[in-house]
Amino acid sequence: MKKIPIVLLAAILVAACQKNQEPIVIKADHFHQAVDKLTEVMIHDIFSPPVASRVYVYPNIAAFEIVAQADPAFKSLAGQVSGLSAVPALDKDKNIQPELAALVAYYEVGKTLIFSEDKIIQYRDSLYESWHKTNPDVFEASKNYGLAVANHIIQWMDGDNYKQTRTMPKYSVFSDDPSRWQPTPPDYMDGIEPHWNKIRPMVLDSAAQFKPIVHTPFSLDPTSEFYRQLREVYDVSQDITAKGDESEEIEIAQFWDCNPYVSTHRGHLMFATKKITPGAHWILISKIASKKAGADFFETVHNYTKTSIGVFEAFISSWDEKYRSVLVRPETLINKYIDENWKPILQTPPFPEYTSGHSVVSGSASKILTDIFGENFSFADDTEVPYGLPVRSFISFEQAADEAAISRIYGGIHYMDAIVNGLSQGKNVGEWVLQHIDMKDKNVKREHNLLKNNKENDE
Repeated sequence: MKKIPIVLLAAILVAACQKNQEPIVIKADHFHQAVDKLTEVMIHDIFSPPVASRVYVYPNIAAFEIVAQADPAFKSLAGQVSGLSAVPALDKDKNIQPELAALVAYYEVGKTLIFSEDKIIQYRDSLYESWHKTNPDVFEASKNYGLAVANHIIQWMDGDNYKQTRTMPKYSVFSDDPSRWQPTPPDYMDGIEPHWNKIRPMVLDSAAQFKPIVHTPFSLDPTSEFYRQLREVYDVSQDITAKGDESEEIEIAQFWDCNPYVSTHRGHLMFATKKITPGAHWILISKIASKKAGADFFETVHNYTKTSIGVFEAFISSWDEKYRSVLVRPETLINKYIDENWKPILQTPPFPEYTSGHSVVSGSASKILTDIFGENFSFADDTEVPYGLPVRSFISFEQAADEAAISRIYGGIHYMDAIVNGLSQGKNVGEWVLQHIDMKDKNVKREHNLLKNNKENDE
């Protein structure tokens, strides 16, 4: 038997190894899937709207910081958002694939923020196995870098006061003041996140920076403006209900409900319906817009990150006002002074009324998405399809925000003051975010064209 020379054998082995070292293809859809998976677990774990905004923002920033290291068209958030220092530098001499590293960082930070870590780990590990088989060298180098960035972000994240707020006292409801918020049916839950204004903002000077104007003075005098707004909630609800379940107002209310935990009581039985939060709805609108615009992986990460910062800041701003004014919900007053059998179309969420959190979040997110995609960016919102609700179409993000805001009076859970002033508050927050973070270098032209015009997209 003829022996193969050692040098030739080594060359054959190297060639065989190189043959297995195929490129790891990472596309924008991989990041959309990562966001979808985190959303799925958040729904399962039932996070409140403010906490859910935190679950989104840190993984997105972790991924974006890698994007900013890899592409000169993007600017790091280090030094722009409170307390964030530069992440470990990307060593371009190593076999690091930035897209893969960004996904690793996203999953690593994301799993630390939810309860059901196993659901993220199982999904993540199936991807890791596939990528490792495709190209172990690139995978290991990218994974190690992604973990290094994730650890940096986690250390920064741990300084945002969240852990401290877990040990702070619950909101006290013992008061004879009829204007003060009281727990509402059917579960009479404690007010959630009364200390959210102590969470470190990203770019706001303080939680109270965009404190809205004071709501209309509380009064049960039938001639007062406050009572008129209270009566308006009741009358609108009655008119809508008279039209039947097929009315557009009910469809709008249900579409923008975004209550992560709705409990239903039937006799001795109780069951819950779990859904996305208001912030999640706008994060998924970012997904819809990015896909329509043909955003590549890096642009997609940028879009999610910028939107999630706006949503995060909006919740801090809104919750600051909620527990300053601690205004009573319409349901409490209507049941006591107008109609004891009345129920709102939507279940009243367990926290004070003013301002409307969905209005604030919608105002902020719509400002940021308009800045990214343009003023007349039309889109079909299929976010609520998994919950049995039809697609709704909008000609702009502002139109969607206006509808989200007005949905709260259709649902019977907010006075008009909270809607109008909340929307304005949110737009102020979003504008501040746009003015104080610079995530793209406009002097660097990218080969990939993000914003195809709407005409091309519609075709």
